[in-house]
Amino acid sequence: MIDVRNPQDGFAALRARISALGDPVGDDRGADGEPLTVGEWALLIDDIVEHPDQNTEALWNVASPEEDDREYDAIFIGGGAAGRFGSAFLKARGGRQLTIDAWPFLGGSCPHQACVPHHLFSECARELDLAKHMQGKLWYPEFDASKASILEIVKLFRAGRGMPHAIMNWQSKEQLGMEYILNAAATVIDEHTVEVDGRRFQAKNLVLCTGARTDFPAEISGLDRKGVYDFASLIEELDEEPTRCVIIGGSKVALEYGSFFQATGCQTTILTRSPLLRTASLHHVDEGLRDYVIDMMVDRGIEIVEGAQTLDVLGDDRVTGVRYRDANGEIVEVETDFVFVGTGERPDLRMYEPLGLKIDDRGFVVADATMRTSVPNVYAVGDLLGPPMEMFKARKCGVTAARNIMGEHHEFDFSEYPDFFHTTYEVTWCGLSEAEARTEYPNVIKIQMPPDDADPESFALPAAEGSMLYAFTRPILSGWLKLLVDADSRKIVGAHHVGYGAKDAFQYIDYLIRRPEGFTIDQMADLNELFLNPEHFIQLSRLRAGQMSLVSL
Repeated sequence: MIDVRNPQDGFAALRARISALGDPVGDDRGADGEPLTVGEWALLIDDIVEHPDQNTEALWNVASPEEDDREYDAIFIGGGAAGRFGSAFLKARGGRQLTIDAWPFLGGSCPHQACVPHHLFSECARELDLAKHMQGKLWYPEFDASKASILEIVKLFRAGRGMPHAIMNWQSKEQLGMEYILNAAATVIDEHTVEVDGRRFQAKNLVLCTGARTDFPAEISGLDRKGVYDFASLIEELDEEPTRCVIIGGSKVALEYGSFFQATGCQTTILTRSPLLRTASLHHVDEGLRDYVIDMMVDRGIEIVEGAQTLDVLGDDRVTGVRYRDANGEIVEVETDFVFVGTGERPDLRMYEPLGLKIDDRGFVVADATMRTSVPNVYAVGDLLGPPMEMFKARKCGVTAARNIMGEHHEFDFSEYPDFFHTTYEVTWCGLSEAEARTEYPNVIKIQMPPDDADPESFALPAAEGSMLYAFTRPILSGWLKLLVDADSRKIVGAHHVGYGAKDAFQYIDYLIRRPEGFTIDQMADLNELFLNPEHFIQLSRLRAGQMSLVSL
């Protein structure tokens, strides 16, 4: 056990151990007797992650009986987004919590293997895409694909990921006052008891927050060969530069990582059984948005095979190809040295078998809107509940559980939300698709750029930061947008955008249009745009808001 809360030596021995690992970033060292700094935390976490077999001691930040002798209101099993935010909220409301995680850090897979590297990769994809498009123009040199290395970008992420972990460990202890035990797996005994690091803890409630992992299809043979990766193993295990990529699956992860691989110059094929962007886990995807996204992926050279049933990953020890049955029933083989699995995620619930939880037919935990499961005093949150597998849902589920544990009845409905993903673009939407809107409302108008009757190759809207060079060199690449309005009530019912920089706006547009009173085209027009604004919705609404009887633009 490593006590990071009240070590008997006043942190001297622990600080000496960390100092032996090297110098913290910015020489961020604590004084004698003071808790670990962020820089020292980063060194400690990196050492444990890089040498797990040599660092098996649990990290304890648990209050002594003299500090707090109350019974725990909740034990949070898992310290990712749901567990950390739920713990912080419960602590802020005066409760006592204990958070347990098998990793040596809080924050979960997002900063370690998932959303943070995904955003790094997407930023690289955007930069590489522009460099390829602009090669030989202005100051841009000819594009050299040999210098765009997937492996080097992965190594860049690996080298820097310790700092976000360190910030969360430090913040959770020093600013949020949380108690936690890290680098130690929890064993669930019953609905009130958890064992960790050889000691049993009891609480009034358990909150299950262990997330989900890639669902590797059992019917596809050869997924255990070297050269097969998912989002997590790509970070941990990639050791050679891929030259040809096949992606199995049509999830958002498949589109995002496929666009990144293609942007580096690694020819990529996506094999998907279902049509892209029409899966059950994605809702309100507009057909116009879908068409533009797929057309632009194909324009970048990605091969998309819909209706494909992947059969085998071929090779001996290492991957040499993938075999699939196409939509016509023909068997096709594709040569590759790199397979990426993007078939969605499922939780591993074996550790919760002693609880006897009710599980749905998809393999997710059944819980109500308060996050209560079928077992009294046991809550489940985040990815354990199924799609959407999104950060906002995980965090708010954790907070919802904490609020109910502390006596406040609170429900969280995550059936409606703004959504996004990346290709080389930022793709964002909220509200209804055009088809859904026309089914629900008799009189729908749309504001769309480029309009349906315009030639997109010569129509440079939308254009703003991030797309200006495309707009002036090949306008069709500058983006696409659509705003949907119920003309009778004048309320906005859907918004869709492909481009750059509009994601922040959609967080607020979604809130506004879902208010009971809604958000009208007139109210949108009355906002003050920071021109050139990426989504263009304000000024385009203003061009139509003067009409008593609205028509499309």
